[in-house]
Amino acid sequence: MSRRRPRRRRRLLIVLGVVLALLIPVGVSYGQALTAPGYASFSARSVDWVRNHGGESLVNWYETYYYTHHQPPATGLPTEALPPAPPSATRTVPGTNAPLTLPILPGVAALPGEGLWQPSPQQVGGIPASWTTFFRPDPKHTGVVAGVSWLDRRVAVPQLIPGTVEPGGTGYAENYSVPASERPGLVAVFNSGYKFKDAHGGYYIEGRQVVPLSDGAASLVVNKDGTTRVGSWGKDVRMTPDVVAVRQNLRLVVYSGKPNPTITTDTSGTWGSTRSQFQYTWRSGIGIDRQGNLMYVAGNQLSMQTLAEAMSKAGIVRGMQLDIHTNMVFFTSFTPDRSVSYGLVPQKLLPAMPGPMTRFLMPDQRDFFAIRLRSAVAP
Repeated sequence: MSRRRPRRRRRLLIVLGVVLALLIPVGVSYGQALTAPGYASFSARSVDWVRNHGGESLVNWYETYYYTHHQPPATGLPTEALPPAPPSATRTVPGTNAPLTLPILPGVAALPGEGLWQPSPQQVGGIPASWTTFFRPDPKHTGVVAGVSWLDRRVAVPQLIPGTVEPGGTGYAENYSVPASERPGLVAVFNSGYKFKDAHGGYYIEGRQVVPLSDGAASLVVNKDGTTRVGSWGKDVRMTPDVVAVRQNLRLVVYSGKPNPTITTDTSGTWGSTRSQFQYTWRSGIGIDRQGNLMYVAGNQLSMQTLAEAMSKAGIVRGMQLDIHTNMVFFTSFTPDRSVSYGLVPQKLLPAMPGPMTRFLMPDQRDFFAIRLRSAVAP
């Protein structure tokens, strides 16, 4: 009896040793993911680690199950915090050629501040760099809200900034965040697109294709003069000597001012994993209006169809989806104030957007867009 116990203990120790030997590399790998340079939330780091270690199908299944089975209620008011109603604002944005007015759901009273545009404090020659508001785009779900930012091309200039992981690499002029020298003229920052292994598109910056550009991919193109174009690569937009940056992500979701009609029938992963277009989750999109002004649209509990409809209703004529899901969708505008951290007072487009207010002012794992002021009003 006494001889059997030492044998059992030895066997148990051997089994424990084998288990620990198997778990140590996993723990080290996960620890490295949690401590990798650049900002990313704990949940985002954890999900990415699972995806990168054979769990992508499991994550996609769970996201599809969760988001398609947690649809917003058909009626009722928004449950998340809304931007404060401005003391004075306008229902129409004085665009370069035509005013922009957002629709109010028929038969439903407007919420305080809904559809009322607030001008950015960042201005050039008395012209606000941007105007922001929110509205309800989905008559089938009256509690769903989309935030909108309209960026005046005459005074607002976009800049594409790489992240430490997406696209990764070194040798960039900007070190994965908004440079301190550009913060006084910073208008806003917002998220870019999918991770490149899922984006079906490329990344061009500072004269090099960091990720190869793909024909047919939805593309946001930044020119030397600070103007932007959005379109299908090789059809609406292409490489020219004037191009300084290109960010591609999936396929266009709005064309000629209308949502892509295949959104509700696609099962080939055109807009992410199969069936991801039917998930009700945080989503964001970018596009141009008829005058070439950039417009950003985002909100929670949006399906792919709802986002495309919101973008179309907001006035976008050609638009693309950006990133989706919690902690991936982020837009902050800024007011200069030298007495506070970073010299800027941040304000989220929608108060419920997850993430720190100063995101992208510090190094980030994901690439993003910064909007800055022109030195003078462009024609």
